[in-house]
Amino acid sequence: MSRTALVAVFFAWSVASPADDQAKPEQIQVPKVPDDSGKRPDLAKVAEKIIDQTNEFRKKEGREPVKANAKLADTAKSFTAFMAEKDLYGHTADGTGPADRAKKHGYDYCLVLENIAYAFDSRGFDADPLAEKFFTGWKESPGHRRNMLDPDVTETAVAVARSEATGHYYAVQMFGRPKSAAIEFKIENKAGEEIEYALGDDKFTLKVGYTRTHTLCRPAELTFHGPGEKAEATTVKPATGDHFVVTRDGDKYQVKKKE
Repeated sequence: MSRTALVAVFFAWSVASPADDQAKPEQIQVPKVPDDSGKRPDLAKVAEKIIDQTNEFRKKEGREPVKANAKLADTAKSFTAFMAEKDLYGHTADGTGPADRAKKHGYDYCLVLENIAYAFDSRGFDADPLAEKFFTGWKESPGHRRNMLDPDVTETAVAVARSEATGHYYAVQMFGRPKSAAIEFKIENKAGEEIEYALGDDKFTLKVGYTRTHTLCRPAELTFHGPGEKAEATTVKPATGDHFVVTRDGDKYQVKKKE
């Protein structure tokens, strides 16, 4: 006797910032058509394949590969296990957010991004189709795609868990940049007057004789606005350890790296 297969897939993403997805977690219900296929894919293989596919995707799009991180893996495994046990879905399903969970598991982060998804098929899943389902869903969704192709993340982890109660598979894909990879540099004002500069979209002033240290999680252009309305701006790209000294030479600011 044949029956109609029931398939469900849902995806959500977060950038782990104050603008995190604060939507109420979704309670997943027992499906009308259960999965009694007996298929139980190797979930570690599913996670590994998603990481491989993600790095292939990043390479194709001109991004650097991301390497697996054990602390992010612990974070992802813990959260998928929670969602699978409770059948509660959402970035804040456990009452915390992606960055908080990463910190709890010892990840000293500069950036944390998170993709989540769940999938169900009453016919069951083998490992490769399940990995493809999650990867393709994230790839074809703008928010998830941005996380997958973020140029500033360096590390990743993926975990997948199955709910014994509903048969749904929950997946978490995390991306991170550790605090150790933050860009730290200094600006020293020897121009004889207060100077103005922009760091990305943010504007700053620096008093005469002062030195300021900036720490960035994402690279940004540093632009010094010369004195006078018609003065040309000077733009540099800071790297970790740079110490810029700003002096004035007539109607121009000189920006040099301190050796």
